[in-house]
Amino acid sequence: MVSAEKVNLTRKKRTKRVNVSESVSSSVMNQGSRKWDVSAHDCARYHKYQTHELRQNLLNKYVPLVRNVATRMAMGFPRSVEVNDLLSTGMIGLIEAFKNFDPTRGVKFETYAVPRIRGAILDELRALDWVPRSTRAKSRDIERAYLQLENIHGRKPEKHELAEYMNITMNELHIMLGDVSGTSILSLDEVIYREDDNRQVPRIETVVDRNALTILGTLKKKELVAFLDVATDKLTKQEKLVIALYYYEELTLKEIGEVMTISESRVSQIHTRAVVKLRSMIDDRFAPV
Repeated sequence: MVSAEKVNLTRKKRTKRVNVSESVSSSVMNQGSRKWDVSAHDCARYHKYQTHELRQNLLNKYVPLVRNVATRMAMGFPRSVEVNDLLSTGMIGLIEAFKNFDPTRGVKFETYAVPRIRGAILDELRALDWVPRSTRAKSRDIERAYLQLENIHGRKPEKHELAEYMNITMNELHIMLGDVSGTSILSLDEVIYREDDNRQVPRIETVVDRNALTILGTLKKKELVAFLDVATDKLTKQEKLVIALYYYEELTLKEIGEVMTISESRVSQIHTRAVVKLRSMIDDRFAPV
């Protein structure tokens, strides 16, 4: 997904690559997507005289071609990618195509220009994308498999079904999911439908901080801390010393061994035994009835 901020940062770079005289006026860019009105006479006249005015006139007439290509491509892109940004990049492709076009080869200019316009737009979007192409490919593979399994079973597929369908192990699937998990950007201002009442609200209103403690959660945390003081008193002298040095003084197991004049492995055994005891007492105390 391409953020609007990155698109804006590249506009300055574009102005260096495109001469001001080659830019298209805003009035022409805001035209509707009508058919480009270019006759064989217009092309022949330009190739005969090749003046700047004739060249600019032809470029302006081909703007609807760029708009046609950009509009079709925008349908497959996220909402953060604006059509006007695609138009600006597409004009660069049009200018390059116009510069390299050879009319003697018997090919219509539109046929030659469309792939160049599409290529310029795709190259610009790839340059703005911070995600490697291999990761994007993984994301598409997972999404394609997910949709196909959903159509087959009529429900959301389980992870083991997804791994089996993609002919990979569960470990490989988890690695792929981890790689692609950070490739999407959501707008907090985007209006979405709430699941409970099907009402349109900004996405930010549906964001929940699952780490935030409620009043009940705060009381439980205080109760747990108080119980730990009691539970720690039930440990042996060695176990209490290891817990204190490790968690309060933040010493390493090796440093604790030097303080207690025992081996590091012995400190590890004492620490493990103390944690198991504390966990067992906490489970007994807070286990649901």
